Amino acid sequence: MQLPADAVAATVRIDVVRITAGPERHGDPMTGPVVGHWEGPAVAEMLAAVRKIPSAGLTLCGFAPGWGIRAYAEAAATPLYEAAFCYGCDIVWLWGPRVPEPLHRQTFASDSPYALFLRMRMRAAAA
Repeated sequence: MQLPADAVAATVRIDVVRITAGPERHGDPMTGPVVGHWEGPAVAEMLAAVRKIPSAGLTLCGFAPGWGIRAYAEAAATPLYEAAFCYGCDIVWLWGPRVPEPLHRQTFASDSPYALFLRMRMRAAAA
């Protein structure tokens, strides 16, 4: 999966969101509680895993993401970028002020080891 390199370099905290609704349109905020966050070495570990998730073929399910992440720079009030993952159709929506338009919608192999690792860590953050 492709992430904006300059934003990745600036990321110091990632919030894990358990999405309960939406987003309805690309760029709308994710609705749901922040169930955990990663800081320090966990940020680099998780971003490395996300960047290693391979792309996949498109499967249509209506885009119903269950998990998302919000990445922040130090002391930032607004996210550098957000990503909503739909493990049903293998699509991730990525948006934010540091995300170029070609990266907004991507496919990902939800059954790949890195995607499964990401989902396992998001679920663990909620526990």
